[in-house]
Amino acid sequence: MTTPELLAPAGTPEHLETAFAYGADAVYAGQPRYSLRVRNNSFKDIAALGAGIERAHELGKQFYLVSNIAPHNDKVRSYLRDLAPVLEHKPDALIMSDPGLIMLVREHWPDQPIHLSVQANAVNWATVEFWRRQGINRVILSRELALNEIREIREKVPEMELEVFVHGALCMAYSGRCLLSGYMNHRDANQGACTNACRWNYKPVQHSHDQTGDLIATSADAVETFEPKEILLEEPNRPGGFIPAYEDEHGTYIMNSKDLRAVQHVAELINMGVHSLKIEGRTKSTYYVARTTQVYRQAINDALAGKPFDMHMMNELEALSNRGYTEGFLRRHVPQEYQTYEQGSSHLGTQQVVGTITDADDRWLTIDVKNKFAPGDQLELITPSGNLRFSANTMENRHGEAMDYAPGSGHIVKIPRPDSLPEKLDFTYLTKIFPNSPES
Repeated sequence: MTTPELLAPAGTPEHLETAFAYGADAVYAGQPRYSLRVRNNSFKDIAALGAGIERAHELGKQFYLVSNIAPHNDKVRSYLRDLAPVLEHKPDALIMSDPGLIMLVREHWPDQPIHLSVQANAVNWATVEFWRRQGINRVILSRELALNEIREIREKVPEMELEVFVHGALCMAYSGRCLLSGYMNHRDANQGACTNACRWNYKPVQHSHDQTGDLIATSADAVETFEPKEILLEEPNRPGGFIPAYEDEHGTYIMNSKDLRAVQHVAELINMGVHSLKIEGRTKSTYYVARTTQVYRQAINDALAGKPFDMHMMNELEALSNRGYTEGFLRRHVPQEYQTYEQGSSHLGTQQVVGTITDADDRWLTIDVKNKFAPGDQLELITPSGNLRFSANTMENRHGEAMDYAPGSGHIVKIPRPDSLPEKLDFTYLTKIFPNSPES
């Protein structure tokens, strides 16, 4: 078994530091103007990108620059000019999807490693072999592949490095090639501006028609009266093939994909010889990066040590807010396993971040509060060196006065220091375990 790379998202320097603290081998971040990671990306100029790349290299880690936009002529025209100063900082690879831009990079910087983006939708071994012949170093396989298909690609094209998504959001279109955001909000997903319109909550609004027949709103208020709807749809060319659709007071959710969770398949992917296991994390918090990286690091280490799969890792990932989990296409399931038809919002998760540690002495932990918690709550410290569960029976404010609860963001409180506290508390999160959760 070869040791695979664990690849985590890094939209900000804090995400980068967190990912590496919790065990990532590499991170990826978007190139300004030329990636699909425009939102929540603080690497918006050359200086910031250069500092991120330099920091990764200081730690002996890798930094991949995502440059996977579907470019129109104006961006092709400026691409080489804008890329040149970025490459001076020596990113370890460019993640690209457009054949034209790949051609230009190969012509001007023939030694620059290139990884084929998931946006290129590589779903068969012949496509992977084609890109190998073009000098591509690694192919990030489409999320729509099954385990046996990944294995066959590995066997047919053994010279090519393969990267597989193992966790994160799934798209309603083939690996992101969606027009819904552009149609609904004039924000083109293929230009890096996706608004996730497929996951919004839409409410009916009172309306009438204008002189041209177009719909116009007659009130800014949503329709107050609502009766749940159940509809059977029939395609004219397939009589009798009924498709049920449901709508409640919050809307209908036929476009809501569940989130990918493939931690249970890490060992098999390693046995196949997959080179990189990738965590998706666009717009996600540093806590999300910490928790997912920590769990998948353990899964990789356990697999390499020959240990059986630890089901507790599934519960660890349930601690994060999610839209329900699925294995995606890795194994064949009924459609309901991929989509969530009855809920539009994310599940809160079994835990919630309630604060970060700003100071610690022999008696107290000082907490920068993020969400409400109280003495007696079951708590967990998430740290790079391991997690610790405990319960604090008392709480004080910064003046030493007793408190019944920590109200929420903006407050500083102290709780008694638990036993066996790790020495280093950098990148540490304090979470509250909800009552009635499977792990409480």
